[in-house]
Amino acid sequence: MASIRPRPSVMQLTEAAAGRVRYLIENSEKPMAGLRVGIKKGGCAGMEYSLEPVEAANPADDVISGHGVNVYIDPKAVMFLLGSVMDYETTKLRSGFVFQNPNEVSSCGCGESVMLKPAEMPAG
Repeated sequence: MASIRPRPSVMQLTEAAAGRVRYLIENSEKPMAGLRVGIKKGGCAGMEYSLEPVEAANPADDVISGHGVNVYIDPKAVMFLLGSVMDYETTKLRSGFVFQNPNEVSSCGCGESVMLKPAEMPAG
């Protein structure tokens, strides 16, 4: 009998990102299971990352568990997020989630929107 190969994770989550997700869950007025990451049309580069609280898991979502929290991936965003790393940064001018995404073609000057291409499947 052939064994089932485990599916690779859509994206990785840094400790800093997990810490911020944990903070959002613990300080939410409503019970939260985690945070959902998606992609939507918008901005001058054409696409934006979307983040929204998750009260109950959607069975269609991919779930990234790391550092004690869950991040849910909108099924429509999977091909744009494959291989990404979600981080949380605080600088002198801003703080927020950032994505290191190998599928990013370009981004706008303000850093709020990106142009993404679907991930390419490896040969073989």
